[in-house]
Order: sequence, then structure tokens, then C-alpha cells
Amino acid sequence: MPADGGSDRIFELQEEVLQLKEAVVSHAVVDQAIGMVVALGRISPDQGWAVLKEVSQHTNIKLRNVAELILVWGRRGVMPEEIRAALEDALDRAGPTQIPGSPPEA
Repeated sequence: MPADGGSDRIFELQEEVLQLKEAVVSHAVVDQAIGMVVALGRISPDQGWAVLKEVSQHTNIKLRNVAELILVWGRRGVMPEEIRAALEDALDRAGPTQIPGSPPEA
């Protein structure tokens, strides 16, 4: 095998390892956000996944970013209004609930 072919293969493998590491982190973030949505809405994990997907689609924000924003909300109590509204709507469709800290319904 030529020397440059070996170094190309090493580079390809390094890139693949980086992508796999990113996928593992992304998966963990999404799983944690699903757990928060499940607890918040008292819904099943499958419904939690569907809620996250719905929020992502309605806000046009990548699912991983929606998950990150939900985790930040869990730590700091702050959530962008667009995400809060979409999450409340999605949870209402999954089962009636209200996000703590949101204004009471009239």
C-alpha cells in the first residue's frame, strides 16, 4: 500500500470516529430531553419523542437544538417563547398539561 493511501485511510477513520462521537453526544442530549418531556407531560417515551419531533418541525429548529434548549430550561428555567409555545401545544395534543412557570390559562 502506498504511503499516501495509508494516510488517507487514517484520515477517513479519524473523521468517522469524530462523527460517531458527535452522534453519541447528540443521542444522549435527545434522550435526556425526551425524559424531561415524559416527566413533564406524564406521557410515554414514544409520545415524548413525537412531541420533540413536532416542536422541531413547528419551529423549524433542528431536533438536537430543541433538545438542548429543553435541557437548558431544566437547568436555568429559561426557554425561548417560540419553543415554550410549541412545546405546550404539542403536549396538549399528547395529553393536557401546563409547563410550570408559564402564565395560567384563561
